[in-house]
Amino acid sequence: MKLLKKSIAAIIIVTSLNAHGQDKALMTAFSQSYDYEAIQKYDAGLAALNAVYNASSYEINVRMGWLNYLAGKYKESVTYYQKAIALMPAATEPLWAIVNPLTKLDNWKEIEKTYLAILKLDPKNASANYSLASIYYYRKDYLNAKKYFDISLNLYPFGYNNMLMSAWTNYFLGNKNEAKTLFNKTLLYSPNDKSALEGLSLIK
Repeated sequence: MKLLKKSIAAIIIVTSLNAHGQDKALMTAFSQSYDYEAIQKYDAGLAALNAVYNASSYEINVRMGWLNYLAGKYKESVTYYQKAIALMPAATEPLWAIVNPLTKLDNWKEIEKTYLAILKLDPKNASANYSLASIYYYRKDYLNAKKYFDISLNLYPFGYNNMLMSAWTNYFLGNKNEAKTLFNKTLLYSPNDKSALEGLSLIK
């Protein structure tokens, strides 16, 4: 029994030492990646992290996603952010992050899906509602644009972009009274605003 206890104790000590060594290596790799990022040596930063890469680490995948984005490796960036999203499905952090490389790749379908995923987790997020509404607006899908602009506008009623974009959306939907009201409110925020004045000039 004493021999068994000694064996168990030895295993615990070895395991603890290995874990400590791994933690130290991870800390060093992250620290190096920040140092390399500061001097724009992104590939070197990625190499430092690759040396300790663990596919099940949320933190490493997020960091790799960011460094690949900075290095202009947008597809690789998306891949790492997707891994982070899968590891932490309740987090909005990697969803916001993946928008950056997706934008560089001009992948608006995936960006739309990403904003919808954010809103599923955080329905009252003003930025996500506004950004999604903008996608629909520029597609001339004004009904869907209004749906999301309305939420953003209700959260920030005197926000310049919310008022102006909501005004134009209502104008294109034929809601002239609502559009006029919002264009006038925009002018309270931004007197002599060219876009708001143009909108008012079109309403008879």
